[in-house]
Amino acid sequence: MNFLHTLVAFVLALGVLIAFHEFGHYLAARMCGVKVLRYCLGFGSPILSRRWGRDQTEWAIAAFPLGGYVKLLGQDPDEVVPVDEMHRSFLAQSVGKRMWIIIAGPLANLLLAVMLYWGLNLYGIEEPVARIAEPVAGTTAARAQLRAGDTISSVDGRLVRSWGDLSWNLLQAAHDRRKVDLEIKRGAGAELVFASLDFSTLTESDVEGDAVGKMGIRLFRPSPRVVSVEAGSPAGQSGIEVGDVVLKVDARQITGGDDFVRTMRANAGRDLVIELRRASTFLSVTVRPSRVESSGQAYGRIGAGIDDRPALVQVVYNPGEALVKAVTHTWEMSIFSLKMLGRMIAGEVSWRNLSGPVTIADYAGKTARLGATYYLNFIALVSISLGVLNLLPIPVLDGGYLLYYSVEAIRSKPVPAAWMEFGTKFGLVIVVIAMSLALFNDISRLFAG
Repeated sequence: MNFLHTLVAFVLALGVLIAFHEFGHYLAARMCGVKVLRYCLGFGSPILSRRWGRDQTEWAIAAFPLGGYVKLLGQDPDEVVPVDEMHRSFLAQSVGKRMWIIIAGPLANLLLAVMLYWGLNLYGIEEPVARIAEPVAGTTAARAQLRAGDTISSVDGRLVRSWGDLSWNLLQAAHDRRKVDLEIKRGAGAELVFASLDFSTLTESDVEGDAVGKMGIRLFRPSPRVVSVEAGSPAGQSGIEVGDVVLKVDARQITGGDDFVRTMRANAGRDLVIELRRASTFLSVTVRPSRVESSGQAYGRIGAGIDDRPALVQVVYNPGEALVKAVTHTWEMSIFSLKMLGRMIAGEVSWRNLSGPVTIADYAGKTARLGATYYLNFIALVSISLGVLNLLPIPVLDGGYLLYYSVEAIRSKPVPAAWMEFGTKFGLVIVVIAMSLALFNDISRLFAG
């Protein structure tokens, strides 16, 4: 069932992204008076098609979904174009019009991202509050004297409304290896304090991993609270009640709900002393997790439901703010993607960061299960990646054709056919290598769990 859910979420996301991209090419071609012969989602032989409109454009869906195309009259130099339609041929257009038709596809993907972010900003996104946990001793955050419960209100003067804002601003600073100034609200009285984090000491391996976490910035989670107790369960028999807050197990501090669950699962049949807070009272109970077997694996279970969700905030913007935020975030994500790609090429960042269709499908399924806002946010992110990728000056991509037409504009004559043929072969090699590497990374992640 999960596989089917993931597949549907992946195909739907991919279909929307490809449809927008190709529709950008289609609209630009129509604006420039070029005849569109076919608009196709997917590659290979069409499985569904219908002709529509004054030009009887063929609208089709092909069997292989990883792509699409718009076929224009006269796009192929060897195509025989009727004399009476020569003026509607793609190659008969000026260099400027041809470049506009090509760039319109990637721009459509960036516009889609802006539209999605704008809608999400207007609707409101529920995110964790930008409150941090106790920094690990020795980290940059600890040396800056940040404390558990500190709420970050701004980074370098930029307002922080949620944990997402904080993470994004710090991630950019980490990759740029620069220092940032934080404005912090501390304690019940929201005392205003200031601190700085210097990311210049990070190594390449730090940046590839959880750079923000390695600096000591982690999301604050309250101590796990009991939200349900099964009748007759080990938890119920020990005296644990709904509302109890778990502090320690066998004198070891519990860092969160996952930590508590792992501890119970790993100690089947063993007495554990759990320290709790009930209202303003502290107490200890002894519980023995019952032994449960599933799929040949044995683990401990006490029959208590735990909740350690962080405090949430509904981030909503007015229409003007929402649009500015959407455009700004799309622009910053585009630049960040280009920087990351440049660092991969320069060898500064590992190619293991490259993801392929398996990883994208996995995230499509996961975000779809979390809810519509997460899924739409995911589609916006991939749409930006698709738009930026297609603008790269690699033959066979849109950016490659923009490169050809730019050279033509400078030389005042078309790029020689031999150059284009060599460029196409070279571009195909680059794309195949990149796709193979991305697929290898996908499979490696899959087997690594």
